Amino acid sequence: MSPDVRGPAEGPDSTAGTLYGVGLGPGDPELTTIKAARLVRDADVLAYHSARHGRSIARRIAEPHLSGTAIEEALVYPVTTEATDHPGGYQGAIDDFYAEAAARLAAHLDAGRDVVLLAEGDPLFYGSYMHMHKRLAGRYRTEVVPGVTSISAASAALGRPLVERDEVLTVLPGTLPRDELARRLADTDSAAVMKLGRTFGAVRDALTDSGKLDRARYVERATMPDQRTGAIAEVDPGEVPYFAIALVPGEVASSVPDAERRVLPPGDPVEGGVPGAGEGGVRGPGEVVVVGTGPAGRDWLTPQVAAALAEADDLVGYGPYLDRVPPNPRQTRHASDNRVESERSAHALELAASGRRVAVVSAGDPGVFAMATAVLEVAAEPKYRDVTVRVLPGLSAAQAVSASVGAPLGHDHALISLSDRLKPWDVVAGRLAAAAAADLAIAIYNPRSKARPWQVGAARDVLLEHRAPETPVVLGRDVGGAGERITVTTLGELDPELVDMRTLVIVGSSTTRVVERGGAPVVFTPRHYGSGTTTG
Repeated sequence: MSPDVRGPAEGPDSTAGTLYGVGLGPGDPELTTIKAARLVRDADVLAYHSARHGRSIARRIAEPHLSGTAIEEALVYPVTTEATDHPGGYQGAIDDFYAEAAARLAAHLDAGRDVVLLAEGDPLFYGSYMHMHKRLAGRYRTEVVPGVTSISAASAALGRPLVERDEVLTVLPGTLPRDELARRLADTDSAAVMKLGRTFGAVRDALTDSGKLDRARYVERATMPDQRTGAIAEVDPGEVPYFAIALVPGEVASSVPDAERRVLPPGDPVEGGVPGAGEGGVRGPGEVVVVGTGPAGRDWLTPQVAAALAEADDLVGYGPYLDRVPPNPRQTRHASDNRVESERSAHALELAASGRRVAVVSAGDPGVFAMATAVLEVAAEPKYRDVTVRVLPGLSAAQAVSASVGAPLGHDHALISLSDRLKPWDVVAGRLAAAAAADLAIAIYNPRSKARPWQVGAARDVLLEHRAPETPVVLGRDVGGAGERITVTTLGELDPELVDMRTLVIVGSSTTRVVERGGAPVVFTPRHYGSGTTTG
């Protein structure tokens, strides 16, 4: 989407930040768009409205996507519906508040910081964002990111289309006078009435007056954990919150029954129940999905893996790898030590056998020296034969390091782990020698730990029996992360002290080349071999 830029003829100050009005959707964090989640994660300043109790629904929706690095600006309303002693009354208090809030955001924008202002639903649909937009859009670059509206969420919660064919949908605020509401309801095919809460009694009366009460449906906190749905006529007016909506489907849609889903009575606790459970707490079969998060942060995550993580009830994995996944209060995390892979796998399978959706989290690719094999090995036991196990690939450390310098793994290559915890060193050394003798480029995982600091030097000596000292070597540490460091050296000059457990080592073949481009070394292994004939 092109930025919505407005301002004087000369345009906004090019050194100022950008104001983003970001719609988060109706409540479920998984209904936040990819673009909105990215902007929330990368924000310099994160702003959101709240009442005086300080709790912000918008921030709660955004919480799974927060990076923890943004400056937070809570824009706390001085009043909501109560009386005020402001000289200008309620409207004067609100006008002063919006002016002060705009000044706070402008200070950040003037300092060159991008400001993400959160909005439930869509920013320009009955939202607080529009008040900042009107005050700031003429002075600063402004972009509005639309979100799923509460009307769409409520319709989906009921499983009913609102309009079909030539029917007309009318959106009405519940704050209109009863007579006006009734008139407009009578004149339309389908309606959505917003802003219930204290207006609910008048809205219900207007529905009765218009002859549409029998078709009217109630949705409270659509897509949130405590969502409720039902017929308007059966709702207790004393239990209606502001985040509720009345829907009147059109004549065609009225023949469609409401979606079969659990309807929570007021006060029915969600905590302690089984996430995703249907009526009576019964839910479908669980599964284990083994996912790879890539070598570093969210930028390396595939959409397929991101979707699996969002759908999971439980996350299981090594603690530092779980820390890469933004927290979601709906999910339970089970962190463990890096050396208990079988126990971790059994725990995940037990959870899935009880009906949970479990994501086992690996760094890199789960099928490359990671958790996929461990889970599948335990899953082969007879007691787990009915538990579904899926493996979703991730970007491997070898791919990331190779790409960071060019393409040293561009031709035939081998992946070898130096760890001798699960296989003896003699086997490791034999495989290194075989790969070197076969003239394969080699990506070496798990090269060093506190318990085995000698193995990098020993591996170098084995390889030098088959490779020239001038063979290119790439050391890639924490590629994509804050501690990224790339070193290009040779096999003869390889210093084991430059290597730690977070380093991946790539040893080139006899054909691997190093060239200078733009003052930096580029390493690649040509696809032609010997005769010069191009393969593939």
